[in-house]
Amino acid sequence: MIDLNALKAKLAETCKIVITTHHKPDGDAMGSSLGLYNYLIQKGHHVKVISPTDYPYFLQWLPNNPEVIIYTDAVAESQALVADADLIFCLDFNTLSRINELGEEVRKAKAIKVMIDHHLEPEGFDDFRHWNINACATAELIYDFIVNLLNDGELINKDVATCLYTGIMTDSGSFRFPNVTANLHRIVAVLIEAGAENWRIHQNVFDNASEGRLRFLGYCLSNKLEVLREYNTALITASKEDIAKFDIQTGETEGIVNYALSLSGIKLAAFIVERKDKIKLSLRSVGTFPANEICKKYFNGGGHRNAAGGQSDESLETVVAQFKAVLPEYKNLLLQ
Repeated sequence: MIDLNALKAKLAETCKIVITTHHKPDGDAMGSSLGLYNYLIQKGHHVKVISPTDYPYFLQWLPNNPEVIIYTDAVAESQALVADADLIFCLDFNTLSRINELGEEVRKAKAIKVMIDHHLEPEGFDDFRHWNINACATAELIYDFIVNLLNDGELINKDVATCLYTGIMTDSGSFRFPNVTANLHRIVAVLIEAGAENWRIHQNVFDNASEGRLRFLGYCLSNKLEVLREYNTALITASKEDIAKFDIQTGETEGIVNYALSLSGIKLAAFIVERKDKIKLSLRSVGTFPANEICKKYFNGGGHRNAAGGQSDESLETVVAQFKAVLPEYKNLLLQ
């Protein structure tokens, strides 16, 4: 590990820097990555953002998005950039398996590896860590990194502010989750003062749906929602045929689980979807219910207490049955 002074000394030089984030990146992942990118280029560094996979179209308006390299579309270029980097920033993830094949390239790279993240149980591949599980979003930690650790608050320009606001807005559920603090609102005020247009950012992310996505949402709510009142639980399922029927693209299932959670009296919600190679689960909960514990114990996943995810190689029907079979274990907590 290196200390902050050593990192500052390195950043005082002109560096070749790679920024990467988890596969199928969301608003916090891309907002953090491009927020940091837009800061570092002001310092004169040579910076590349590499995403392990594609990501939603409703995030591709972010400032300098055209500079992002998709690893699966440019494997050789990405590998060369990682191998040649002086610094690699790993944002919004803390285990290298979260960046798929890119993980082994990062692991063997000689670069200083900087992890900035808010998830539980870091793997320990990093050389410098800015980590806080109480942070609402990695974008909040990027702000703290720039302003408080590097003392570069004057470089929070409109592009940086727009990206960081996007990350904070999306990972906070539009500022409604329990880890939204007074200090977070103070950060957001600074970002708006720096040029982040809060109304436009919300519109670009949330009012930019395809017709297929909207019809898919209606189909899920009318045909695939199951309410288990005996466990204060609701779930929505979607098969790969459903995904194909509505031509659902990357990121278009984001947030559907929250509709199940919005039902009165529901403490746990699940969205279980059949992808090409795996079954993916998204769990959301309220209060102290440990959604992350269920994902970790039973579905090869994890996350935050109220927002977690998992996966399985079993069939959709089997995974749904497994999820329901877990509920009696947590009945007392769900009925509190």
